[in-house]
Amino acid sequence: MTTDESLPQRPLVFAHRGSSAAFAEHTRAAYLQALADGADGVECDVHLSRDQHVILLHDANLDRTSDGTGPAAERTLRELRRLDFSSWKGVRIPEMYGARSEQFLTLPELLGILRHAGRPVRLAIELKHPSPYQLKLEDRVLEVLRTEGWEAADSSVDNVSVTFMSFSPESVRRLLRSVPPQYVCQLVDDVDVRELRGELGLGLITGGAIANVMKAAQLEGERILDAGEAGLAGPGVDYVRRHPSTILRWLERGRRFRVWTVDTEQDVSLCQGLGIHEITTNVPARVLGQLHVASPQGR
Repeated sequence: MTTDESLPQRPLVFAHRGSSAAFAEHTRAAYLQALADGADGVECDVHLSRDQHVILLHDANLDRTSDGTGPAAERTLRELRRLDFSSWKGVRIPEMYGARSEQFLTLPELLGILRHAGRPVRLAIELKHPSPYQLKLEDRVLEVLRTEGWEAADSSVDNVSVTFMSFSPESVRRLLRSVPPQYVCQLVDDVDVRELRGELGLGLITGGAIANVMKAAQLEGERILDAGEAGLAGPGVDYVRRHPSTILRWLERGRRFRVWTVDTEQDVSLCQGLGIHEITTNVPARVLGQLHVASPQGR
């Protein structure tokens, strides 16, 4: 049997919102498939429900990924469980991955799935902002994890190693008050003020103001990584292409890299060639195949 230690150096592969090319993102099926695919870890996005449960959802609104509408933060967990979060994908869920009513997950429920993986697995939690609950999101996530047995020193729960991410510098600074820097990832991406202003469709003044706030967050995130305040750098793959000197500088300064969202052969090769440590992908089985990694069953 081959062990992880005998495998050649290669990026760790995180399943982006689970195996989200196969099943609806953030669902039980997507995460169970990610484990079956052999992903080293999984990524999730979190918000707070109205009754302060930590829920798995990318968008602040329910419209895109459920049959509900409006802000998720205005619904209780009980109300959210009544919604259908999987049918929009148009994919049949195998019986072994649970019923349609079981697909919506809280953070403790995802931890339960990962604890039963039968092997070490990593969990990358992205805290989504802006949040109507502001930095209470960070406090609540850590409170929930501590209840599950999480310890800050090694940032783990049983077989699950946990890291935290956000585009928000305020979120990152809040996390760093309780979490060692090596477990905190500052996400960064390019913000084009003129392009974003047009996409927002909010008019010259309002759209420009929002775009400028986002640009300021990008610059502050870059400063945090330059200063080494966060140990993990989380650029998008397009950012990696556009800013090779910045990437090289952060690598030389010892930042560990987690690049998103890496789905094509060309992007996988780019990351592997640069010595990127971790990649996040919607298609973990395909990426692992390109990296010539045996499936869990074949190890």
